[in-house]
Amino acid sequence: MNSFASSSNPSNSSALKLRGPVEYGFTEATAELFHANSIPHSQESARPGRVVRLDRNRVLVASADGMLHLPYPSHSSDGVVPATGDWVWLGHNNAGEPAVVEVLPRRSALSRKRAFEASSEEQILGSNIDIVAVVVPMDRPLTHNRLERTLVAAWDSGATPLVVITKADLADLADDVVGEVILQAAGVEVVTTSAEHGDGLDELMQHIPTGATLVLLGPSGAGKSTLINALAGRQVQQTGEVRAGDRKGKHTTTSRELVPLAGGAVLMDTPGVRGFGLFDAEDGMEEMFGDLEELFTRCRFADCAHQAEPGCAVQEALTEEALDPRRWASYLKLQRELAALARKHDAAARRAYQREWHQKVVSAERGQRAAERYKHDQAEERAGKGNKRRKR
Repeated sequence: MNSFASSSNPSNSSALKLRGPVEYGFTEATAELFHANSIPHSQESARPGRVVRLDRNRVLVASADGMLHLPYPSHSSDGVVPATGDWVWLGHNNAGEPAVVEVLPRRSALSRKRAFEASSEEQILGSNIDIVAVVVPMDRPLTHNRLERTLVAAWDSGATPLVVITKADLADLADDVVGEVILQAAGVEVVTTSAEHGDGLDELMQHIPTGATLVLLGPSGAGKSTLINALAGRQVQQTGEVRAGDRKGKHTTTSRELVPLAGGAVLMDTPGVRGFGLFDAEDGMEEMFGDLEELFTRCRFADCAHQAEPGCAVQEALTEEALDPRRWASYLKLQRELAALARKHDAAARRAYQREWHQKVVSAERGQRAAERYKHDQAEERAGKGNKRRKR
């Protein structure tokens, strides 16, 4: 069935309307995105869909007509593989089977460096996100560096960061922790919740307008699944116990998945992440550490290394305790991490270029040898025909 339907006003430029999964965030703005990224005529019966979950070799996609469990594509027509939250065109592959045929451009993407140390590749955790909610559980000490690191990634994603404090009913010093978080996450809204008691849920829902997608990002055992169940009003995620010794929990969520809420809002749950390696997060660094960037402009020298140079505004702020040494150390660590990743990327790019150039040289040499053999064979053939004529 063609997903285009005629409008009652044929003179309207958007006379062709698209049907999509409204419960998974399909809005008029999303329809415009599909209109702006039309598909080839060979896929005229294609329809919009949204990636709900990725499995090992399958992809679960929501469409206006229901859920589809499709083979995971090796690549789409534009070379982009799908991620949870992607808007996609659903059509047919060469064998005539239903398939994802194209991934639409992402308006936002939450990414990190792949978990293993030697990697310099990007891992897309979720796309087309409107709000990145960094979950901070109240039942364990606040990890300042982790919060800063995650907020940098949230800012860099293109979405709006939000801090959600969970398990507020379990801590005696809730106000002190909330105060620390508000101070550290300057410029970011902070919502305190207790899913067990239903506290703060209405306030949190005010941050998720109709059609918006919110992703919950936090460590294992932070209460993300319990919070999702409370917001959804039903048991959609399994919950687990937290160890008493270190307050760590098991991975009750094993894959990133979209969960529809009332009113067309969508939640994306993610497995607990132990580490969050930044990937190309300069924009996020500028948002999170804008106060330091402003300090740098006050230094006497434009190329100040902020160590022992005279007139260094950073060292002066540290001496006067206007700048927290922990925050400065965290900034330096994140900058070193990004610089190291950039060097790895450059090295990987150089190796890829060298491999490609080598392949071109080898191909050219083969072509040259083939041309020489062809000329030689042609010359021998002409010489043979000449000898035959002389013998006659």
